[in-house]
Amino acid sequence: MKKDIIDRNDIVLLVDSFYQKVQQNERIGPIFTQVMQVDWAHHLPKMYDFWESILFGKAIYKGNPMLTHFDINKKASLKNEEFDTWKNIFFNTVDELFEGENATVIKQKAQSIADLMHFKLNSPKSKINIV
Repeated sequence: MKKDIIDRNDIVLLVDSFYQKVQQNERIGPIFTQVMQVDWAHHLPKMYDFWESILFGKAIYKGNPMLTHFDINKKASLKNEEFDTWKNIFFNTVDELFEGENATVIKQKAQSIADLMHFKLNSPKSKINIV
């Protein structure tokens, strides 16, 4: 039986495993590695803070992911296919490593966040505002 996500160490394992898979993915990997040329040493600790804040309610994340994704969307199209790919990799990674209440909650939160970002990035009003 797998354990649940219980602390930051589990978040680190999840995030590291997830982004290893993301980098290898044909659809969204190039967005991270080629288009945005992500500095992983800088990005991963931010993601640890983000997911620890989201799952455990700790106010440690500093940043605005929506603004970041508006910038990304100007350079690479973030449409339904990209978000579905992201969610599938995230959900599969959670399921490979964990099970339990927090594992379920983090997948629900990821679904909500991804769906909201997709909506904001692709709604006609958003396109007018970012031009």
